[in-house]
Amino acid sequence: MDIIGMLPSFGGLIGTIIAFIIALSVIVAIHEYGHYIVGRWCGIHAEVFSLGFGPVLYSRYDKRGTKWQVAALPFGGYVKFLGDADAASGKDGETISTLSEAERKRTMHGADLWRRSATVAAGPVFNFILSILVFAGIFILSGQATEKALIGEVKPLPGEEELFEPGDLILEVGGVPTPDLATFYTVARETEPAPEVDYVIEREGSRRAFTSVYPFPPVLDQLQPKSAAIDAGLEVGDVILSVDGTSVYALSQVQELAQSGEGAPMALTIWRGGEILDVTLTPRQRDLPTEDGFESRWLIGFSGGTFFEPQRETLGAGAAIVGGITQTWFIATSSLSGLWHMITGAISSCNIQGPIGIAQTSGDMASQGLTEFIWFIAVLSTAVGLLNLFPIPVLDGGHLVFHAFEAVTGRPPSDRALNIMMMTGLVLLLSLMAFALTNDFLCT
Repeated sequence: MDIIGMLPSFGGLIGTIIAFIIALSVIVAIHEYGHYIVGRWCGIHAEVFSLGFGPVLYSRYDKRGTKWQVAALPFGGYVKFLGDADAASGKDGETISTLSEAERKRTMHGADLWRRSATVAAGPVFNFILSILVFAGIFILSGQATEKALIGEVKPLPGEEELFEPGDLILEVGGVPTPDLATFYTVARETEPAPEVDYVIEREGSRRAFTSVYPFPPVLDQLQPKSAAIDAGLEVGDVILSVDGTSVYALSQVQELAQSGEGAPMALTIWRGGEILDVTLTPRQRDLPTEDGFESRWLIGFSGGTFFEPQRETLGAGAAIVGGITQTWFIATSSLSGLWHMITGAISSCNIQGPIGIAQTSGDMASQGLTEFIWFIAVLSTAVGLLNLFPIPVLDGGHLVFHAFEAVTGRPPSDRALNIMMMTGLVLLLSLMAFALTNDFLCT
């Protein structure tokens, strides 16, 4: 059963909640399994593996004595190792004092330093691995565009004769040769927007010339979550015919009009499967990453492309993995850059989302299809892995800082110092969560 495909039929709120729970549960399960399995490999015994918090809905013990459970509140999870006082791996001194020396080696507080560090680091690392594998898998399934400008599929457009066909090779655009797909993109972007553009193609060994749509028409290929486009009810495949009564032929024209309007409402005329619709929406200001940092722009909230999908060929596993690593690295570095720009005041702090904002994004992505939703899970997994590496006590990064202190000094911080730092970290984390939750209500 395609659960994701059923989400829109549940309605906005229920679909959003289901999507959020699915996304969070997958990410948390992978994160905590990283702690569990590496801890097991290192000889550290896990007493409880919990998906969720609160009252236990289901549980069972495995042959190693670990209790696997699903709890009622699906907003996180934890692994409780032998000797832990709580889900945050606080030290249970009373229990540890009753253990033998061999048994203490099986706790998170008595094992060798490298074993403890590997177990702690495994959670974020598994999040990154999940992201890399998901991105790589999507790259493999979707393939890569061929080097030549070969048409794979033509997008439906209003009032257009079916001049192009799958397999056509585009030789010229506006009289300029396009020997490969990269050149086609360059020439297409440099072509002045117009109702019609001259093309020369090759089909079954013969050349044909005709006029057709602008290479980058205003077709909605993908909708951005929490955007004006989604709130206005726009859908993937919609074609924008006019903005405030002015006909548009190119994606760039719509973007320029949204930018120049500086947030003023825009009246759009939309073509959707043969039907003409009128929609009014208000662009939203967003901070977008650039090579030099970030820039603030007014956006409707959609992306587009050419009037066709290029032919694709199979992508090798090695190249896909490299692509997955590159994508994960880009998300991580962009997130850190965004955080720094927020701290310095260069961009709005509204870029930090709380649980409501993340849930809404989950629902928006799930409503666009299974691939988009899985892609979002991979993005969120990178973000969760990165967040957990922050050097804040109670997070994995904080524990790694404690381990680094122990490696340098030869002894761990005192129990009193650990308790103070853990409480400080908890307050800091809760404050950040409260700030993000406030953004969910105050930022649009």
